Amino acid sequence: MDMFQFAQDNFRKSNAPLADRMRPTTLDEFVGQKHILGHDKLLYRAIKADKVRSLIFYGPPGTGKTTLANIIANTTKSSFEKLNAVTSGVTDIKKIVNESKDRLSMYGKRTILFVDEIHRFNKSQQDALLPYVEDGTIILIGATTENPYFEVIRPLVSRSMIFELYPLSDDDIREIVLRALNDEKRGLGNEKIKVTDDALNHIIAYSDGDARTALNAIELAFLTTERDENGVINIDIEVAQECIQRKVLKYDKNGDNHYDTISAFIKSMRGSDPDAALYWLAKMIYAGEDPMFIARRIVICAAEDVGNADPNALNIAVSAMQAVNQIGMPEGRIILAQAAIYVACAPKSNSAIMGIDSALDDIKHLKTGAVPMHLQDAHYKDAKNLNRGVGYKYAHDFKNHYVKQQYLPDELIGKRYYNPSSMGFEKKISEWLKFIKDSGDS
Repeated sequence: MDMFQFAQDNFRKSNAPLADRMRPTTLDEFVGQKHILGHDKLLYRAIKADKVRSLIFYGPPGTGKTTLANIIANTTKSSFEKLNAVTSGVTDIKKIVNESKDRLSMYGKRTILFVDEIHRFNKSQQDALLPYVEDGTIILIGATTENPYFEVIRPLVSRSMIFELYPLSDDDIREIVLRALNDEKRGLGNEKIKVTDDALNHIIAYSDGDARTALNAIELAFLTTERDENGVINIDIEVAQECIQRKVLKYDKNGDNHYDTISAFIKSMRGSDPDAALYWLAKMIYAGEDPMFIARRIVICAAEDVGNADPNALNIAVSAMQAVNQIGMPEGRIILAQAAIYVACAPKSNSAIMGIDSALDDIKHLKTGAVPMHLQDAHYKDAKNLNRGVGYKYAHDFKNHYVKQQYLPDELIGKRYYNPSSMGFEKKISEWLKFIKDSGDS
């Protein structure tokens, strides 16, 4: 490395953000993710032994995906190359592949290619990588905040080991922040800084498992707080609150968090847990989710999971959707909450969805039965000459407005699609159906 490059690197390191300067360089420095980096775990052993094969690291921001790639770079004897999927294209991939081929044929040295934000590569770019991952020309390490099973082509996924990283625990964040405050070489250890427990707890809580967010907050507090008469920078709760005024939720409206959260919301209503339903509703509202998207899901849940056990649930859900559309936010949050609570607390029955799906399955797979002659339209001239509608019994002419007669096609006589539950109003429906069928005039 020439002196100019050396000076450039030193300048970058000394002026880099605290989060970048404190990035671990060895496995022993890495904090968290013990489920994949415990000493007895496969990934830990593979990195230590320099036996890494193609990997995809998947998880929220600030959990260590890029850091792990850098640790592998510092550990491996293979050549290590980096690409960022946002700024790189097929030309960059081909250049690295050609260099990798030369390196492998001439020196027997393999190449590890780290692709940050690999989900941003389109299908053509991912396809360009595939043959060389497959034949071992390159070992791929991808990092992504999106579910690789959705965002990465299946052949690449099948040739890679997927490791999911979780949000860091409060203890992990605390350890990382204290390390930065005490590190004299890369951190703020040479500075006179006093952080109160309240301030530290606030930063930890509002970082939401993201180490980068916590370190950025500490650095901002350090840079913007004046020293006292003793030259000490005092970071108290007021300073901490200014540095993180609003928790930044990991919630991409087109990504995993979006689908996972709405799934948790629906399952909480289905599971009759109004408290959990309100929590997930609050998360979506806080993250700026489209309120009409939420309202539509409440309507669906009212029909699918409550149904006729409480027919009023659908009325309330539809009314809420219309009201939110007219009123908007933030007042709409109250309407959504009322509807979600009602649906969560209502008795449950899935007989409607089970019935229609069973009928659709028979339509799809069984012979389509003809409409019985007595049910066919008889409102046109000469219909009786074709026996259309002959023998039909008008239900209102009979006791209880019910009469036994065939309504299903001949092939499906006796088939039941609607099986009312014993929950709520549906219990009364079940009792009524039994009553009229037992007492009906044949």
